[in-house]
Amino acid sequence: MAKVSFRIPGLNEQQLLERLEVRLLGPEEEARPRYRELMERHHYLKSDVMVGEQLRYVAEVDGQWLALLSWSAAARHLRDREQWLGWTNTQRRRRLALIANNARFLILPGVDCPNLASRVLALGCARLSDDWQQNYGHPILAVESFVDSQLFRGTCYKAQGWKLLGQTKGYERCRQDYYTEHGRPKQLWVRQLHPQALRWLKADSLPAALQPVEDAVIPRCEATVTELRDLRMLCRQVPEWRKRKGRDYPLPCLLAIMMMATLAGVVRGQRDLAAFARGLTQRQLRALGSYRKRDRTYDFPKETTFQRVLAQVDAEALESVLLQWEDRMLGGKSREADPLIAIDGKAQRGSTPHVEDEQKAQLVSAQSLPSGRVLGTVAVEHKSNEIPAARQLLDKLGPLDGKLVMLDALHTCQESLRKIHQENGADYLLPVKGNHEALENLAAACLPPPDPEASGEKPAAARKPTQPIQQSAELSPLRLKRASSAAPSGTAVRYRRKRGR
Repeated sequence: MAKVSFRIPGLNEQQLLERLEVRLLGPEEEARPRYRELMERHHYLKSDVMVGEQLRYVAEVDGQWLALLSWSAAARHLRDREQWLGWTNTQRRRRLALIANNARFLILPGVDCPNLASRVLALGCARLSDDWQQNYGHPILAVESFVDSQLFRGTCYKAQGWKLLGQTKGYERCRQDYYTEHGRPKQLWVRQLHPQALRWLKADSLPAALQPVEDAVIPRCEATVTELRDLRMLCRQVPEWRKRKGRDYPLPCLLAIMMMATLAGVVRGQRDLAAFARGLTQRQLRALGSYRKRDRTYDFPKETTFQRVLAQVDAEALESVLLQWEDRMLGGKSREADPLIAIDGKAQRGSTPHVEDEQKAQLVSAQSLPSGRVLGTVAVEHKSNEIPAARQLLDKLGPLDGKLVMLDALHTCQESLRKIHQENGADYLLPVKGNHEALENLAAACLPPPDPEASGEKPAAARKPTQPIQQSAELSPLRLKRASSAAPSGTAVRYRRKRGR
């Protein structure tokens, strides 16, 4: 075994470590060609090319370069890392951006100073997350690195608290979904950059501040080939209005992709639909009946294709197919077991409500909770609002005995509540806002007075409650006649119909 040499830094070397600085190299900086040249000449990989998000650092003293440090996007698949984090495939895809890979680390030739590598690594890790946040809009919670054990021992990583998880299998990615064996397995080292990183990355849901990282990832289609084939057959119920020419995609294929994307959480328009379609495998595209190219591979629809279909598709027929697919996948019993129905209106992203050339800019949808099933959607008519659209949606839903319907304060009017209560047979829960003063006072009179000690606040004279309160009251919707306008928002009253009527 080779003898390991070790010596304590001398006075000048210790001063050098204390004066060492690690600075970020800008993408347009004049020193970038020099950085690339040094990496290609002295790094054993002979390349400065990296993938995905990436940052480059220079360690220097008084302007003299001593070391180079590069970070890039994390590796897509690492069995030991996924076991360390306890990730599922879905969590890995949605949270991988929170991990960075130390892709290159080079101590320049002629530099001989003990502890220099670990010092550079420590300074680089200390500022990495903030720099990543500034450049890419999200932080880094953990880092990884590969060390060729035939050339290096990984001592600097061990000295900085990195953890050795194991060795890779010795494969490299050469094309999408294709890997070749290179015969040089590497050690995998990892480290947390935040004390709570491991707990956050393992959790079922990320903290609110990190949710945009997951939201930015386009979901993948998790359906099997058989399920996709069945959905395509259902979509044949939608009538074809196009005159297909050349390489047009079959309408059932396009509608099936749109429905699977919607169920997976894609809600931001044709651009994200195209990104979702790009992630489909060849087997999935074949099951959907996608267009087949001359090289016998299946192509995926592009953004403009989805845009044309969305502009002319029969919404009622498509919704009917979607509800049938939900019943087939989730079963009808789960819908009956849900006690709550939420009705809410949304404006389509990028649209302007009530503009003549955008007559369907607003939609009112009903969702069954807690299963999250879609029950129906109605478009708001031009120069109208959500109130008549919600009544039309209630007509579509039919009997709702035993359900509790939740709506916005906009729907606190006798006709809407009479329809829910007397025609659909459901209870309802609505907030009371400033345009129903008498109703708010009636609701407040049914509530117990607020307890200042329980809330931790000091008592204040003549102070009205500001926190949302719920109260069950045996009141008929007809008693809303006694209520009129203007009161502070924040009080919610739950009206339940008298049983037996």
